[in-house]
Amino acid sequence: MPTFVGIYIYPDVEVLDFTGPYEVFSTATRLALRDGQPPPFSTSTIAARKGLVRARAGLVVQPNYNFANHPPIDLLIIPGGVVTSELENPEVVQWIKKTAAQAGLTASVCTGAFLLAKANVLYAHKVTTHWEDVRELKSMFPLLKVVEGCRWVDTGRYVTSAGISAGIDTSLHLVERIAGRELAQATARQMDFDWHKNS
Repeated sequence: MPTFVGIYIYPDVEVLDFTGPYEVFSTATRLALRDGQPPPFSTSTIAARKGLVRARAGLVVQPNYNFANHPPIDLLIIPGGVVTSELENPEVVQWIKKTAAQAGLTASVCTGAFLLAKANVLYAHKVTTHWEDVRELKSMFPLLKVVEGCRWVDTGRYVTSAGISAGIDTSLHLVERIAGRELAQATARQMDFDWHKNS
C-alpha cells in the first residue's frame, strides 16, 4: 500500500509550503510507476471543511478532502503561512493533535511548526522554522529546542523544516527515508532541483 500523504491547507497558507511537498511526492510516485514499481505515495490536500481555500497571494485551491472524510494519514504535513487564526481555532488544533498521534510521521514546513507546537505534537523537541520566525517560536514555546542554520530537523517521528523552499528539501529527505535514496535522487533530478541535504 502506498504511504498516504495528507497535506493540510488553510486560508493564507504559503503556496510553496504545500505545493513543493505535493510536487515531490507526486513526482516520486510518477517515476516509480514509470519504472514498473508500485506507487510509493498517494498525496492529497486536506482542509477543515468542504469548499475552496484561498492561499496566500490569492491562489484558490480545491482540497481533495476535509476533516470529515479523509482517509487515514500515514504522513501528515503541516505547511506554514499566516497561522494566527489557525492557532486560535480549537477544531484545527485538535485535528492536528489527533491526526499526528495516528500518523507514522508528521512534518512541518516553515511556520507550520507553530501549529504542531500549539497542538502539543512538538514538546521539548529539537525543531526549526523560517529564520524570521525563530525568535517568536522560542518565545511562544520555550520548551522547544529551536535551532537555526539548517534546512530540516529530523527527530524520528517528527520532522520540521526551515522556510518555504526548505519544504522541498525536507520532502526529498522523507522520500529517501520511506522509499530509498535512489528514488529521492531521481526525484530531485526530475524536478531539476538542487537538493540541499544538510540537516
